[in-house]
Amino acid sequence: MSVIRIAFRYAKSLLDLAIEQDKLERILEDVKSFKAATDNRDFFLLLKSPIVNKGKKQAIFKALFEDKFDKVTNSFLNILLKKGRETYLPDIATSFLDQYKTLKKISTVKLTTAAELSENNHRAIKQKLEASAATSEVIDLITQVDSDLIGGFIIEFDDKLYDASVAHKLEELKKEFKDDHF
Repeated sequence: MSVIRIAFRYAKSLLDLAIEQDKLERILEDVKSFKAATDNRDFFLLLKSPIVNKGKKQAIFKALFEDKFDKVTNSFLNILLKKGRETYLPDIATSFLDQYKTLKKISTVKLTTAAELSENNHRAIKQKLEASAATSEVIDLITQVDSDLIGGFIIEFDDKLYDASVAHKLEELKKEFKDDHF
């Protein structure tokens, strides 16, 4: 079975349990914290290591998360450790966050601009995206600045890309002139 399917199934189980016990938002915060922990290279390697035994991993998890996470989240992590599925935990966390966004109708949109946006422009773009039929009702707008764009912007969401940057337009013109062979 593929990692994506395994991660999806475990994440779906946790999501369903969180909804059933009316702890969705609490467990969401736990999963976000755990996902942030997996961004630490040493912790990530610990999860993937076949050399570190289950007992040691359980002790580390207990020290790191027992007092900070909900009982349900800790039980979920312990079950996965006992089953030897801890290598899938980063993927499970990602899948859980994706399923949560789908459940809550949240679209994550990445906006890259050539220069920092003013608050008014940021708000206007977010409102346009929320009004669009292409996105969900709620927008999680992630912005970044890339001066290589020269001007304009790039919007990415749901495997879609809209490139309205000056750099892209110049590249298109360059190809057009090259193909025409004056």
